[in-house]
Amino acid sequence: MSSQVETGRITTDIPARLDRLPWAGWHWLIVAGLGTVWILDGLEVTIVGSMSEALQKPLGTGLGMTSSDIGMAGAIYVLGACIGALFFGQLTDRFGRKKLFIVTLGIYLIGTVLTAFSMNPMFYFACRFVTGAGVGGEYAAINSAIDELIPAKYRGRVDLAINGSFWLGAAAGSLLTVALLNPSLVPAWLGWRLAFGLGAILGLGILLVRRNVPESPRWLFIHGREHEGEKVVKQIEEHVEGTTGAALDPVDETITIRQRKTIGLGTIAKTVFTLYPRRTVLCLALFIGQAFLYNAFFFTYGDSLTKFLGVKQVGWFIAAFAVSNFLGAFLLGPLFDTVGRVRMISGTYILSGALLGVTGFMLGGLNAVTLTLMGAIIFFFASAGASSAYLTASEVFPMETRALCIAFFYAIGTAAGGISGPLYFGHLIDTASKAKDITGIAPGYFVGAALMIVGGVIAAFLGVKAEQKSLESIAQPLTAEDAPASGTGGDRTAPATA
Repeated sequence: MSSQVETGRITTDIPARLDRLPWAGWHWLIVAGLGTVWILDGLEVTIVGSMSEALQKPLGTGLGMTSSDIGMAGAIYVLGACIGALFFGQLTDRFGRKKLFIVTLGIYLIGTVLTAFSMNPMFYFACRFVTGAGVGGEYAAINSAIDELIPAKYRGRVDLAINGSFWLGAAAGSLLTVALLNPSLVPAWLGWRLAFGLGAILGLGILLVRRNVPESPRWLFIHGREHEGEKVVKQIEEHVEGTTGAALDPVDETITIRQRKTIGLGTIAKTVFTLYPRRTVLCLALFIGQAFLYNAFFFTYGDSLTKFLGVKQVGWFIAAFAVSNFLGAFLLGPLFDTVGRVRMISGTYILSGALLGVTGFMLGGLNAVTLTLMGAIIFFFASAGASSAYLTASEVFPMETRALCIAFFYAIGTAAGGISGPLYFGHLIDTASKAKDITGIAPGYFVGAALMIVGGVIAAFLGVKAEQKSLESIAQPLTAEDAPASGTGGDRTAPATA
């Protein structure tokens, strides 16, 4: 028996046993069941960006929307994601990872199916809000579950690759719209609606796979369900030994915690702002920078190609851009586990920000191909940096607050960059369109570049060296009874909570 329970206290080796596992087929189940939701998010965002022209057609064929309406729809989607993240993030820490990653996917499915039946802009906006709420809730539930189930040795690269899979969805969505928005193949009034419906079909497939993903054993033993946690870990170990053919090494590292059913919001707020202020500043800087950069640029990228650069079918351009984004997160991901978090996060942020600023100065001389090429180079690095923001928030705070911390930083950063960004860029495009001058959108590039560079500089000074370390050593659980270790990154480790 690996757990000892006495008067509400438990000494367990579950974290050490999970972290010492070799990579096996079971971990691919986690990636397939949980990570693929990012493909859905990429599909959603890209479909909207690629379909901007179709949605602007008159009612009956499209929805009669303007460029500002497209930006408004993007902002509403992000607003829904922010509210959903905060609401479901708290529930994820309270009721468990599995319940919430099932519920939030269900909400996404409802929202995207209803979007396909939109008859006017207002109904469309409402559906985008519901869809965003489901996706925002997914970010909190999924990132916390992934980091608690993946061994420490692989956590960085897996987290980045999974978050980067957003761009597989983006590529699929852009190529999908090439066919669906071709009026010679699909009627104009039907094509954009089918695009949303196909996203729902993919979501149903993910839901079926996800049913086999277990609850986080780390969450179980802290919330008084250590016997269930022990059962889950034994099943994982048996599966890994059966598929690899090698016996697992025993572990001697344990942690003692006092079990609690819930953690109050006051304790969580104190943890974030009092015990870990430097990490809070770090996460805010990373999320605001990447959210503004991505949402401002990508929500209106298709509009920029069609209005200024004469592109009739943007799907191919967005697909090329998306592939570069995925390759950046996938290929650079292992370096976050070897070269280290601090160097890689600060480097990717500063480099991508500087390149975006240069692109802003070059806008007047770029065509559709060269703008896409510059975007591909910039976001090869930016995608790894942006994914690392989610990795950072999910591993540098105590387990009891993990999902809500992810939700909090996602909501604050995304609200700052993801709501103001699309609105700001929509306004810039409308203004620049009247002047027929693409350089009118350059100020948005400069703001995004500055925020990314600032985020990179902050990461260089406040970053946490979390590579290949257990989550419990990076941030001791609030309920831990062990003597606290020295804090990492200049913050104090949380004391035991009675």
